[in-house]
Amino acid sequence: MKEQIWIAAAPGVWRTTVGNPGKPTPLSWIGASPRLEAMERLPQGEPPFELGEMRLFDAGSRGRGCIVSFPLGETEKLYGTGLQFMRMNQRGRTRYLRVNSDPKQDTGESHAPVPFYVSDRGYGVLVDSSAIVTMHLGSTMRRGDAARDRVRDRNADSGWKATLVSPRAEIQLPPEGADIYVFAGPTLEAVVRRYNLFCGGGALPPKWGLGFWHRVPKLFDADEAFEEALEFRKRDFPCDVIGLEPGWHSKSYPVTYEWDGKRFPDPRRFVERMSENGFRVNLWEHPYVSPDSELYAALEPLSGSHTVWGGIAPDYTLPEAAEAYKEQHDRRHAAIGVSGYKLDECDGSELTNNAWMFPAHAEFPSGLDGERMRQLYGLLFQKMTGDLFRSRNRRTYGLVRASNAGASPMPYVLYSDLYDHRQFIRALCNASFSGLLWTPEVRKARNAEDWVRRMQTVCFSPLAMLNAWGDGTKPWSYPEAEPIVRHYIKLRMRLLPYLYTAFAAYREDGVPPFRAMPFVVGPEQTAQAEAKLAGDESEILNTTDAAYGKRTGKQWDDQYMVGEALLVAPLFEGETERDVLLPPGVWYGFETGSRYEGGRVVRVRTGLEHIPVFVRDGAVIPTIPALPSVPAAGETTPLTFVHFGEADGECRLYDDDGETFDYEAGRCGWWTARVTRKPDGGYAGELTGPDGAAFSYREAGWTFARTKLPAEAE
Repeated sequence: MKEQIWIAAAPGVWRTTVGNPGKPTPLSWIGASPRLEAMERLPQGEPPFELGEMRLFDAGSRGRGCIVSFPLGETEKLYGTGLQFMRMNQRGRTRYLRVNSDPKQDTGESHAPVPFYVSDRGYGVLVDSSAIVTMHLGSTMRRGDAARDRVRDRNADSGWKATLVSPRAEIQLPPEGADIYVFAGPTLEAVVRRYNLFCGGGALPPKWGLGFWHRVPKLFDADEAFEEALEFRKRDFPCDVIGLEPGWHSKSYPVTYEWDGKRFPDPRRFVERMSENGFRVNLWEHPYVSPDSELYAALEPLSGSHTVWGGIAPDYTLPEAAEAYKEQHDRRHAAIGVSGYKLDECDGSELTNNAWMFPAHAEFPSGLDGERMRQLYGLLFQKMTGDLFRSRNRRTYGLVRASNAGASPMPYVLYSDLYDHRQFIRALCNASFSGLLWTPEVRKARNAEDWVRRMQTVCFSPLAMLNAWGDGTKPWSYPEAEPIVRHYIKLRMRLLPYLYTAFAAYREDGVPPFRAMPFVVGPEQTAQAEAKLAGDESEILNTTDAAYGKRTGKQWDDQYMVGEALLVAPLFEGETERDVLLPPGVWYGFETGSRYEGGRVVRVRTGLEHIPVFVRDGAVIPTIPALPSVPAAGETTPLTFVHFGEADGECRLYDDDGETFDYEAGRCGWWTARVTRKPDGGYAGELTGPDGAAFSYREAGWTFARTKLPAEAE
C-alpha cells in the first residue's frame, strides 16, 4: 500500500486516514473542541519513531480490512485500551475491543473498550472507529521478527515462553478504514493529558457529585426512600445523593421512563422534600423502551430491527429520536429537580445462561449495524443526558455501564455488576490511561472486614457509592464497623476542596484526578521495585505467560494517586500488611503521621481502622468540616489548609459556584496556598489569588494548620 500522509491535528497530535471511514465515530459523536491553548502549554515532543515507520498490510480478501503496524522497543510497556480488569501492562496481549457487560476473561472486552494505548516511551496511538478494533500489542510475530537465538525448545529449555518479544504492535482496522491518531509525550503523563485535552478536557462534576451516594432497594416507594435518606442524618453519616432503582418506573425491563403512580404519587414533591434535606435524586434507567411508554409511538419507527426484553432499541444517532428522548426526560425529570441518571445495560451480554442484546447483524434506520450501535450506545446516552442538563445550565454527574473513546468530558463514572475487589482497584488504575472514570461501588460483603476495606476504597474514588438495590445494605449494616465507615465517609467530605481542585485540573490541564503509578514512577524505578519482589510467591503477579504458570514482576496496579499529593494503597480482606511503591521524596502516613523515604518499596502494617494513605512532604491539603452534605451554591464554609511534613509547600485551590456552567464564562478562580518556614522554626501560611476569598469560603474565612511531626517509620 502507498505511504500514508500524516497531518498535524493539534499541538503534538498527528492524524492519518486509512480507507473511507464512516460516521459517526466516538470522537465525531462527542464533538468536543480540543483545548488547544492548554495543549500548547504542554512540553512539546515527537514520538520515539518516525511516523513513516507505520506500515499497512492487507488483511486478506474476506472483508477484514487492513493491518496497521507500529514499531515497539525491546522493553516497552503499553497501557490503556480502556477499562481493563485483568492487568495493567497490555504488552504481549491481544485486545479484542468489544463492549461487553461481562468481561470475565482477559480478552480486552470491557464495558469501555477504548482503542487507545499509551507507551512508557512517551507516545500514544488512537483508532477512532465505531466498529470493533483488535489490537495485537506485541502478541504477533511476522517472518523475520523472531531472532534465532530466542527460538527455544520447550522440551529441554526452562526459559521457553509462550509469547516471544515482538518488535511491533499490529492493529486490525474495520473494512471501511479509520482515522488514526498519534499523540506525542515526551512523558506518559503528557501523552494522556494531551489525549484528554484533544477530546475536550476532563469532566468537572458538580460539587454535590463528590459527596457520598446511596442507592435504595429497587422497589422502595417515596416514603421509604425519604426515610432511608433521613436515617443518614440521624446516624451522622454525610450523604448527598439518593439513587432510585428500577421500581420508580411504572414498568421496567423494558422501561417507560415514567413514574409509578402508586409508589411515587407526587414525584415533584418527593424531589422537593429530598432537596430540602440536602439530597439530590438520581434515576436508574436503561435504553430499551416499553410498548407502554408514552415515547413508544414516536420512537418505534426510529428504532432497530431487534428488541431487547421486548422493548425497542432507538437509534439515537437520529436527531428526531434524540430530541424526543430529551424532551420527555426534561419534562418528567429535569424540570422537577432530578439531578441525573444511572445509565444501565447499554453494553450487552452473551453469557450462555443470561444472553441479551440486539445482535451484530441488527439494522438501524441510520444505516449503522448492531455491532457499531452497541459500541456507541453508552456514548449516545452520555451525550444526550449531558446536553439535557447543560440546556438548563445545570451540571450533572451520573453512572454509566458502557463508554468508548472521547469520553473525557462526559460527566459519567463507569461501574460493573462484577464484584472482585482487586479487579475493581485495577480498573480504577487502568481507567486513568484512557480518559475514563470508574467507581468500585460497594454492594455487599462477606464479613465486616471485607465491608470496611471496600468502603475505605470507594471513599477514595471518583464516585463514592453504596448500591443497596439488591439486599438493602446500609453503611451501618455491620455495627462493629460503623465508626470506621462513618470516619471515612466524613473524611471524603473533608477532602471536598482537594478533590474538586483535582477535577478542575482534569478539565483545564487534562491531568486525571485518579492516576495509576506509571504516571508518577518512571520505568527504571518500577523495574528496580519489580526485581526486588520477583519470585515472592506471596504476591499476586501478572504475566504474559499466565496460561503456562509463569510469573513476572508486580505491576503495582493495586495502588494509585489521588490528585497531586495523596497515594492510596488499599488493603483487602485477610490482609494486615502490604508492600507499597513510593515515588521519590519523603512521604508521611496521611492519618498515622509515620515518615517514609520514597523512591523505594516500603512494607506497611495497619489495623482495620486505617487504609494506607500517604501524603507528600510539604503537601498543603485544603479541607472543610465534615458536613452532612456538600454546601449548595451561595453557601459558605470554613476552609483549613493542612500542611504536612517539614518542607515548604504549596497547593492550588479551584472554586466556582459548584453547580452551573458559569465557570465557562470566567466566573471561577484559582488560588495558591503557600506554607514557608520562618527563621524561628515555625511556619507561615499565605493565600493568594483573585481579589477576595474563593466563592465558597469568602465569608467563613480560612486558616492554616500543621500536622504533628512523627517519628521515623520502621
